Amino acid sequence: MKFGIDRLLHEPALRESLKGCRVALLAHPASVTDDLTHSLDALARLPDIRLSSAFGPQHGLRGDKQDNMRESPDFNDPVLGIPVFSLYGKERRPTPAIMESFDVLLVDLQDLGCRIYTFITTLRYVLEAAAQCKKRVVVLDRPNSAGRSVEGLTLRPGWESFVGAGPLPMRHGLTLGELALWFQRSLNLDVECEVVTLEGWAPGSGPGYGWPLGERTWVNPSPNAPNLWMARCYAGTVMLEGTTLSEGRGTTRPLELFGAPDLEPRKLMAEMRRLAPHWLQGCRLRECWFEPTFHKHAGTLCAGVQIHVEDGAYDPGAFRPWRLMALAFKALRRQRPDYALWRDFPYEYEYDRLAIDLINGSELLRQWVDDPDATPDDLEALAGTDESAWIAEREAMLLYR
Repeated sequence: MKFGIDRLLHEPALRESLKGCRVALLAHPASVTDDLTHSLDALARLPDIRLSSAFGPQHGLRGDKQDNMRESPDFNDPVLGIPVFSLYGKERRPTPAIMESFDVLLVDLQDLGCRIYTFITTLRYVLEAAAQCKKRVVVLDRPNSAGRSVEGLTLRPGWESFVGAGPLPMRHGLTLGELALWFQRSLNLDVECEVVTLEGWAPGSGPGYGWPLGERTWVNPSPNAPNLWMARCYAGTVMLEGTTLSEGRGTTRPLELFGAPDLEPRKLMAEMRRLAPHWLQGCRLRECWFEPTFHKHAGTLCAGVQIHVEDGAYDPGAFRPWRLMALAFKALRRQRPDYALWRDFPYEYEYDRLAIDLINGSELLRQWVDDPDATPDDLEALAGTDESAWIAEREAMLLYR
């Protein structure tokens, strides 16, 4: 299997249109080639590529910030001598001034297949800026590590944010290149955008089901994305960021588990099975204990649940992490109606709206959890309608069949 960056490096014909152009690269720590060379360094070695600048999204070009709302500075690359502009600092949208540093922007970002991952929003912002400044964008495609599965509510109008780039469901099932085409079409952008496609991607095949497990090394695209198992769970466990429950930050298995000092995992899992056992398929749940070294409940023993999707029980067609975590919230609310579940704090530069609502792109999920009369069938009806509509809409953008 070949990623877009590897095809660009090894197929000179793909570089013909870059000759004579000032080239910039938008990348992050997981932007590596098949031999684990960072894409910026690999491009710099090519005599027919003239690198003029680079851009880093949240967490930096090569990796420098651990948590959300920790900004990265601009700097000059000490080896290449080119400016590196932060798109998660003073500016999150590229300014006209920094857009003047290049003619063609190469985008090489590993996504996790989830709407909330901020690299998607950064992609939208650079496409909009490229349209305004008449710059060309080339996306060096990478696999969607969560595969083609679609799940979750569609972001509602007015709920756009840095963790909500547009009316996507939580799990969109597209690659970054396909997302670029969707942004171009849905936003009616007059921008020259092309995709250097993947070669040999088989998202329906095991054992990786989206990621070429055994062929490519996993490199963290962000500090708390340590492995493929986290990527599979992320579309559900990311909702924990909007709650008082720990999502495992400060442990070695972030966003694969959840818990709190006062949680009763066995009772919680029993209630989840009682409410909607069909939402627990495709994985295994295990009672566990952990003590975060930082972030929520740091230094305190938490009782919790780990979601296991790394063994033979994993079924990508049956596993629905967004429903699973929604069910956990619902079960907790049923058992303990007064539990202080929703966390009220500044989240990705939003100060007036709850994080759980920003994450879900509306108030609908929270309202369903908090409504004592709402059932799993009610949420299924809402989400199922959105998912069917998205599957139909995305059809025109699919580059891999």
